[in-house]
Amino acid sequence: MDPMAEIRETFFQECEEQLGELESGLMRMETGQTDSETVNAVFRAVHSIKGGAGAFGLEDLVHFAHVFETVLDLIRSGRLEPSPEAMRVMLRASDALADLVRAARDGSATDPARIAAIVAELRQLTGEGDAGEAEDDDFADIAFAAVPVTLESEDAPPPPGWVIRFKPLADLYAKANEAGLLLRELGRLGPMRVTVDAETLPDLAALDPEGAYLTWTIVLAADCTEDTIRAVFEFVEDDCEIQIERDQPEAREPAPSAAAESGQPSDDEILALLRNAAASVEAPAAPEPEPEPVPVPEPESRPQPEIAAVAPPAPPAEPEPASPVTETPAARNDAAQGVGATIRVDLDRVDRLIDLVGELVINEAMLSQRVFEAGLARASAVMTALDELEQLTREIQDSVMAIRAQPVRSVFQRMPRLVREVATMTGKQVRLLTDGETTEVDKTVIERIVDPLTHMIRNAIDHGLESTEARLAAGKPAEGVVKLTALHRSGRIVIEVEDDGAGINRERVRAKAVEKGLVSPDAQLTDEEIDNLIFMPGFSTASEISDISGRGVGMDVVRRSVQALGGRISIASRPGKGSTFTLSLPLTLAVLDGMVVSVDGHTLIVPLSAIVETLQPRSEQVHTLGVDVRVLAMRGGYIPLVDVGAALGYRDMPVEPEKSVALLVEGEGGVRAVLVVDGIQGQRQVVIKSLEANYRAVPGIAAATVMGDGRVALILDVDAIVSVTRSDNLRVDASRVEPILMSAS
Repeated sequence: MDPMAEIRETFFQECEEQLGELESGLMRMETGQTDSETVNAVFRAVHSIKGGAGAFGLEDLVHFAHVFETVLDLIRSGRLEPSPEAMRVMLRASDALADLVRAARDGSATDPARIAAIVAELRQLTGEGDAGEAEDDDFADIAFAAVPVTLESEDAPPPPGWVIRFKPLADLYAKANEAGLLLRELGRLGPMRVTVDAETLPDLAALDPEGAYLTWTIVLAADCTEDTIRAVFEFVEDDCEIQIERDQPEAREPAPSAAAESGQPSDDEILALLRNAAASVEAPAAPEPEPEPVPVPEPESRPQPEIAAVAPPAPPAEPEPASPVTETPAARNDAAQGVGATIRVDLDRVDRLIDLVGELVINEAMLSQRVFEAGLARASAVMTALDELEQLTREIQDSVMAIRAQPVRSVFQRMPRLVREVATMTGKQVRLLTDGETTEVDKTVIERIVDPLTHMIRNAIDHGLESTEARLAAGKPAEGVVKLTALHRSGRIVIEVEDDGAGINRERVRAKAVEKGLVSPDAQLTDEEIDNLIFMPGFSTASEISDISGRGVGMDVVRRSVQALGGRISIASRPGKGSTFTLSLPLTLAVLDGMVVSVDGHTLIVPLSAIVETLQPRSEQVHTLGVDVRVLAMRGGYIPLVDVGAALGYRDMPVEPEKSVALLVEGEGGVRAVLVVDGIQGQRQVVIKSLEANYRAVPGIAAATVMGDGRVALILDVDAIVSVTRSDNLRVDASRVEPILMSAS
């Protein structure tokens, strides 16, 4: 692969991360969080995109990002108020920037008129209006006029502060960063004196146009911390050398006597400095290969040139620990944040590694089966080594799966913008609360829960929350609240979407279901069953078709998407108080901890997370209701019994529960059932193989796996099995599935 293509791909990956930070930062600013940390994070995101775009010659992207960061620069300097109108413009600019990034990556086109309109709006915020943008490629404008430098006179030396030695590297300029802008930012901390060291400039014939030769020395008279100064260079710290030390007035050269009374450099000073720099280029001093070190004279005997860089102090005679001044940026960041270095790895390589580890788990299981069949004693050396191999395999698998684990923050960050847009379309006041953004889940799951969550939040605002007038009439705050929560529970990830609206209007839902012929008029439905009607295809209670709802597509799509992930969804609604939609999803789509059971000569896997306990039913506990419904008396209640073999079509007649083993399982929403199986073989972590990819979807079966003896075992869909307690629509001939999968493998 072309090295530049790899670098370009890395740049666009970083752009996606920066765009996420940009949008989340703008959303925080819109809610009033305009602290310097938030504003600086937003500015850095745009500036980083601009720098990388400049390195690849993406002119349109660089130009737009430059105008955008100019507005952000005014905000962080306090010269522009982040008013609601300004925030609306910047949110639109964020969308346009994302479009430009995607266009640059994919080679697609953007709408020039739309981009130009947003640029005009941004310039209105900066006060430029239609006058156009001043060119910024003039060296004097960047390096001097744009930098608020204060050149103090000998009679009024700057108060004690800091001495900063700043040497840009070539990478800094390659990323479209500018030394002048950094000096300008530094000047906002207080009065300063800037000198440039051009001694390393080669002659014109040897000059590298992409090189970096100048070093800047700044004497800053500001009462601030070192961290405040480093924050100015934060987004270029890896592309420059920087030393910061306390200023010692007695060791400092007097300032040039030609400083202007206004505190700003005069035109003559600028021209003189430019001439000196040009002279250095045309006739530099001959470089000496190995110059001898020159001892630093005492302050009273030190020469006082008109323009000179402040030299760093001589190193101490005794070895000392590295100080923060000489600490590398990477080391400083690692020490401050407590994190190690990271690398980018192609996702295909990670997927390949996970597949190989899955095969390792299967082969380890096969080896264990062969050793067991050989009849070796548990205390033998082979069995001991096999146990160690099993533990090591499990650790490898857990570690590899952790590589793909990512926090759900990337999904949650998209939702504030969605809430804002839907709230505007519906005319409602809505506030989004999030919790558990650091909860980790497999990357594949993250990618596939975006659409279901989008549907659910749109539904919560459009259907769940009342209008402002209705809320006020009900004694509620005018602003509705939607809460998005993520947490780990029983080896799964649980995501909840909760609103404080009016709850589900069950009478209206039932009437709509009868009107559409989804249920019969005389059907006896519980509250839970009525609530679940909203998941039926084509169901909608919207009175008007809009861009948000009313087309009969929405919650049924959510349920199918969640079930495709091996998850389940439930509803808890309280009239007048609101509703909570709960998604329960597997942490990963690759492995599963399960209980291996036998049913009529077949091996099945029951997800361990769904099992509450195992038991041996007694005859006095089993009761029959009606013709063929049996329940188990347990702890003062009655729980439905489900014969797994009969439900899956392995046998025609159910077995006697007291002669079998029972598994008490819990489905979504807390619904419990007792699964009757022939026996339990043990607990095992299995590798999940897609059933739909190799055969088709089978009711009651979530996926398949390969056991140690090479046979295919089916993984039960506990929620579908539990549904047998309410209907008899599950019966399938699962015995036909295993031979087909065996031939496919």
